[in-house]
Amino acid sequence: MNLNLLSWIIFLPIIGIIVIAVLPKPGQKTVKWIALSFALASFLISIAMFWMFDRSGSAIGHMQFEEKIAWIPAINAYYHLGVDGLSIPLVILMTFLGVVSVLVSWKIQLRPKEYFIWILLLESSILGVFCSLDLILFFLFWELELIPMYFLISIWGSGRKEYAANKYLIYTLVGSSFMLAGILSTYFITHTFDLTALAGISITSSFIPLTVLFFLLIVGFAIKLPVFPLHTWLPDAHTNAPTAASVILAGALLKMGGYGMIRLCVSMLPQIAVQYAPVMCTLAVIGVVYGAAVTMRQTDLKRLIAYSSVSHMGYVLLGIFALNQVSLAGASLQMFSHGVITGLLFAMVGLVYDKTHTRDLNNLSGLARQMPIIVVVFSIAGLASLGLPGTVGFIAEFITFAGSFASITIAGMKIFTLIAVTGVVVTAGYMLWMLQRVFYGYPLDKYNGVKDADAVEMISTFSFVAVIMAVGIYPAVLTNVINMGVAPIARLIGM
Repeated sequence: MNLNLLSWIIFLPIIGIIVIAVLPKPGQKTVKWIALSFALASFLISIAMFWMFDRSGSAIGHMQFEEKIAWIPAINAYYHLGVDGLSIPLVILMTFLGVVSVLVSWKIQLRPKEYFIWILLLESSILGVFCSLDLILFFLFWELELIPMYFLISIWGSGRKEYAANKYLIYTLVGSSFMLAGILSTYFITHTFDLTALAGISITSSFIPLTVLFFLLIVGFAIKLPVFPLHTWLPDAHTNAPTAASVILAGALLKMGGYGMIRLCVSMLPQIAVQYAPVMCTLAVIGVVYGAAVTMRQTDLKRLIAYSSVSHMGYVLLGIFALNQVSLAGASLQMFSHGVITGLLFAMVGLVYDKTHTRDLNNLSGLARQMPIIVVVFSIAGLASLGLPGTVGFIAEFITFAGSFASITIAGMKIFTLIAVTGVVVTAGYMLWMLQRVFYGYPLDKYNGVKDADAVEMISTFSFVAVIMAVGIYPAVLTNVINMGVAPIARLIGM
């Protein structure tokens, strides 16, 4: 029996928006509880769906929980949803981040009704991207995400918030224009928008060179990931966004880029992906090293974590274009790992800022005495980011590097991997340096009496820690599912 679980997961936050919107003058607590209830309902359904996910060998290569309804018959477009081992971990990640983003926004005072409407819309749009199996539907959700993120940054952000929001909008729209051209070209060649069909056919074209089609599609994904040198919107967006927007931006929104590369570029055009893999791996290694080096120069806590994201997403790009099953599985797990770890890091930066009213490392010192809970959770997040064994960060990086090093799809992968591994060493340096500066230096009198995390803040941060440790200790809970999703893609490449 089809319970339309994916539609419920995507549109429950939209129903929450309608409930909030129709209430004439809801109190702040009412709005927050409504937003939390609908985000939590979506998360619980995603967990139930993950539990019901068919892990048998016969399910490999097949979409599950599919929903398909004729939408625009004239162009053969469908409302078509489904998940496999590649997308279902990202769906769970986004629904989890949806709940946490509401909790970390519990103290929002400025226009809370509009704020939580945008948060819920952002969650729905990102979920739609991960569940869509029709290119038009995929693009619709992809574009819908721009609206809430723009307003969250420009209204509830800080510093140069208008500049950051406009820069994010311009970069993403430019990428989307290339992507739309690629989607339309794909349709003119194949006469279908069905992603499941496109992954199983050999595309040939006299209409447009396949190399051009590949790069039309990948530019939009490269901006979102982000890939060096198309990354410059990210530090500004993170630095000036409110905490919840930064959590979702780092935790799930960037993963749209990596997911799109695997689902469209590699699956649809595997031979072109192999041809240009050395170029993409070169950009990945540059991103890892450059991001790590620039992170060492930052004194703003948020900007430091933002540049570390540039570095860590380079591992995702490397894993994708090493183009074997292990590296693809590592890249997919790295997307999940980065989502929970960096989401927690931004949540912790938000807590430190709320308590001290500064993010400047030069003005922070000795906070461990006043914030014992915050320092422990922040330290766990930092250690997970540098790949401490027992955390999801370690297993994700290990699988990515092992798969990339062993790849025989392209020449020089061992060199690419060895250079990328240096990013782990630099990450250890800047994370430990940051923790020492903020928490273990000489205590400053002006921070005497600052408060530690309260009950709501502990619930949100401990939830992150639980996921980081649980998947780190027992990664098979995700890797077994992810392998089911990437195995068919690896077969298309011939690996």
